[in-house]
Amino acid sequence: MNSLNSEAFVLFGQHIIWSDMIGNLLGLAALALGWRRSLWTWPVQFLSGLILFGAFYGHLTGSAGKQAVVMAVALYGWWQWRRRSAGGPAGDGRITVRFATRRERAALLAAAAVGTVGVALLFSAHPSLSWDPWPDAYIFVGTVVAMYAQARGMVEFWFAWLLVDLVGVPLNFANGYAFSGFVYVIYGALVLWGMRDWWLRTRKDARPLMEGAHA
Repeated sequence: MNSLNSEAFVLFGQHIIWSDMIGNLLGLAALALGWRRSLWTWPVQFLSGLILFGAFYGHLTGSAGKQAVVMAVALYGWWQWRRRSAGGPAGDGRITVRFATRRERAALLAAAAVGTVGVALLFSAHPSLSWDPWPDAYIFVGTVVAMYAQARGMVEFWFAWLLVDLVGVPLNFANGYAFSGFVYVIYGALVLWGMRDWWLRTRKDARPLMEGAHA
């Protein structure tokens, strides 16, 4: 990983690291694949997490830990979508999306709140895990919540990603991961487009059910 952690180039006075750049480009590709409801979103996300783990390990231990969790959730998402796609081709977009129920939304919000406080307290008690305990914990937990909601096909996963982006952009720039910051800005645009697409798709997926109910 040493060669990947070397400097690629300088952009607007910011030093761009190879692993930071490659890992985040893969993360961007994974988000685009998620928009298309392709099963490939999960292995690409796993590879992104693996490379970013190497970028953060030994420097931002908390962020490295987040990538380890991201890889675990990516495996869960792959299993969920593969099971729900009924054995269809990986890129056919057969995953049905929906809005979460009120109970599921409450559970996601509670998990995000309790998880953020718990992880932030852990980071605060062990400063070597993070330079910025509260925002890092917010991004850590928010990412896991967003990926879990995505694995369950919930439109709310886009809202969770948007909230993560609002903190992720300034935090990455502040910690010297400029490419991560730039990519988070692009994430924001993709999230808005993806949110609209999934939102409209919930109506399309619901229409056959409504027609069947009236038949």
